[in-house]
Amino acid sequence: MKNTEHKAPIKNQLPNAGFPFFIKYPAIIYLLKWLLISAIVGVCSGTASAGFLTSLDWVTNYRESNKIIIALLPIGGLLIGLLYQYLGKEVEAGNNLLIDTIHNPKAIIPFRMAPFVYIGTMVTHLLGGSAGREGTALQMSGAIADQFSKPFKLKEEERKVLIIAAIAGGFASVFGTPIAGAVFGLEVFVIGRMKYDAIFPAFATAIIADLITKCWGVQHTIYHISFVPAITFLHVFYAIVGGIIFGVCGATFSTAIHSASKAFKTYISYAPLRPFFGGIVIVLAVWAIGNTKFIGLGIPTIVDSFHYQLPPFDFALKMAFTIITLAAGFKGGEVTPLFFIGAALGNALALFIPLPFALLSGMGFVAVFAGATNTPLACTLMAIELFGADCGVYVAIACVVSYLFSGHNSIYHHQLVGVPKNVHLKDHQGKKINEL
Repeated sequence: MKNTEHKAPIKNQLPNAGFPFFIKYPAIIYLLKWLLISAIVGVCSGTASAGFLTSLDWVTNYRESNKIIIALLPIGGLLIGLLYQYLGKEVEAGNNLLIDTIHNPKAIIPFRMAPFVYIGTMVTHLLGGSAGREGTALQMSGAIADQFSKPFKLKEEERKVLIIAAIAGGFASVFGTPIAGAVFGLEVFVIGRMKYDAIFPAFATAIIADLITKCWGVQHTIYHISFVPAITFLHVFYAIVGGIIFGVCGATFSTAIHSASKAFKTYISYAPLRPFFGGIVIVLAVWAIGNTKFIGLGIPTIVDSFHYQLPPFDFALKMAFTIITLAAGFKGGEVTPLFFIGAALGNALALFIPLPFALLSGMGFVAVFAGATNTPLACTLMAIELFGADCGVYVAIACVVSYLFSGHNSIYHHQLVGVPKNVHLKDHQGKKINEL
């Protein structure tokens, strides 16, 4: 017969009162240790992001005042390619290297990842590539943070926590969204699961990094949704329809950028020539269109999407410019272009969905990003931090539905599937995105 005797539950024993309490109680030791580490990483991440954002503003303004410099984009691409081909092979994976380190920590991330991605991103934006900034901030933060693994004698599991905290700090400081940054760090590396033993370091690092960036005088873009209608069944239905379209858009972007990257690698075997030829395509496209609306970050157009009706195909053009830029090997990130794509798409949907175009732009801003990165919670919180709590129900619906309809696609192809998005996809559990 089986032993059916139940063991008594283990009681949570508190240590004796008095001074030894501060030494014996493990939560206090954990808090003090990670508060110190988070403060150091937060200061480093916030300072790096402040310098990066200031530099990014300078090169963007210089390019827009001297548009002829865009003709040099192929040469800049060649130089970036040569830099990574001969000196940066170990760090070329970028954000995927950070995700791999969380899953399976091995060697310390080389510090040169930080200056290399900074240089590559500055050249990309100075000469007219269409790229973002989150990738640079995350890689700089992760590379800097991992250098503290040895001085603090961190174990393998603690290094995972450190990289999650660094991602949180980089994201929070570059966008000015500490809560979303913390949740993004916890949510991004595996679909359907969070690493809750990293929750305190992630939030502490994100908050400190954001404060440090602001202490350096860096200002973040302000977005405003002027009117949010009352929640009704019909409006919820409209939000679901929008979420489906945003999810398909996010999945299309993820699939297209990976396919384009494979195509560049297939047809151009020598890596430094990929951004050279990609740069030629971008220069010709800018010349054909006759403006610089779809290169760089595209912040002015994102802001305009909250105030004016945009041409309905702006989102598709920005998608094409970004896919060519990043698939060819230029540096930066995908997230800010995804904000542009989502905001412009939401703006266009106002022609068919009877919701205010500013609200739809805000929903698209975060929902396309949620679908492309599989981070619906972080994206919902980001919208609340950026646009205010009034839009919370609408953006939550859009982000969750987008997450579901984007499938297991992701711009981060080393992201793992921890828990499938629905019971019909259980066979994919535990696989990498690029294996699906």
